[in-house]
Amino acid sequence: MDKNFFKKTRILDGGMGQELLNKGMKPKGTLWSAHALIDETCHQMVIDSHLDFINAGAEVIVTTTFTARKNRLIQNNCEKYFEKINIKAVELAQKARDISKKNVLIAGGLPNQKQTYSADLGDDLNLIEKNFYDQAKLLKNGIDFFYLDVMSSGLECEFALKAIESYNLPVLVGIHLRDNGKLPSGEKIIDIFKKYKNKNWIGIIMACISPEAYELVINDLQKIDIPYGFKINAFKKIPEGYTVASKDQWGDAGNPNTVLGKNTDLNESKFYEYAKKFKENGATILGGCCEIRPSHIKEISKLK
Repeated sequence: MDKNFFKKTRILDGGMGQELLNKGMKPKGTLWSAHALIDETCHQMVIDSHLDFINAGAEVIVTTTFTARKNRLIQNNCEKYFEKINIKAVELAQKARDISKKNVLIAGGLPNQKQTYSADLGDDLNLIEKNFYDQAKLLKNGIDFFYLDVMSSGLECEFALKAIESYNLPVLVGIHLRDNGKLPSGEKIIDIFKKYKNKNWIGIIMACISPEAYELVINDLQKIDIPYGFKINAFKKIPEGYTVASKDQWGDAGNPNTVLGKNTDLNESKFYEYAKKFKENGATILGGCCEIRPSHIKEISKLK
C-alpha cells in the first residue's frame, strides 16, 4: 500500500462487534465478535457488516479479530478455534472487499493480549509477547497493514511492534486513552510517539475513546509529524479500572454495553460535528469503534 495513504482524509469503519450484536448475533460469554467467527452460520453476517460499512463510505475495514486473541478464547474454553478463526476473519474481510468491487484496504486487527483498557499485562510478559506473535502470524497474509487495536501502554506497543517487525508491513497504531487524556498506564500520547515510532508507522489514532478524551490531546497531536485521527466509541462510560474478569460480567446478554452503557447522545449528527471539528484540527483518519454504526460512518464520509 501507499505509505502516504493517510496523509489525505480517510474514512475507517465502525464497531464490528456491536454491529454484529445489533444485527442479531446471539452472544456467548465474553466471546463477543469471535463468536461470529466460530459459528459458521454467522459468517455471512460478518461479510454483510463489513459491506455495510464499505457502502457507507469506509475505505478501510478491520478484521473481526479483537476477541479472537488467545486470552479471551481461553476464558471461554474456546482456545481450539484460535488458528481457524483468525485466518477466517481475514478471508471474510477479503470476501466483503471483493463483493464491493471497491478499492478498500484491509487492516489486520491485532488487539491487546490481556485485559482491554488496562495497562496490567500480568506476571508473564513472555506469554504476552508470544500471544502477539502467534496472532500476528495468522493475520499477516491477505491484509494491507496491521492495526494495533486499543493499546493501553507503551510496553504493549513495544511487544506488538516487535511481533510484526519481521513482516515489514505498514502499521497503524491505535492507542486507548482514558477521559483524562492519558493512557491507562499514565503515559501521554506524545511519549508513545517519540519512544516507539519506527519506519513502518503510517499513522496513529486514538482507539475506542470518548470524544472528550480526544479533545484533551488535540494540541499534542498537532506536534506529531505523522497522520493521526480517531476511532471514537459510543459507550456511555468506561469505568476506571474496568476489566473483563469473568464470563458472567457482561450478564446474560453477553453484550459489553450492559456494563458500559450506550451514549445515545452521540447520534449521527453529533458524531459528524465531532469529526468535523477534529478534522479541522488536523485529523485525517476518521472512524468509529464500539456502537458506531454504518449510519454514523455514512455521515462522516461527507467530510472526504
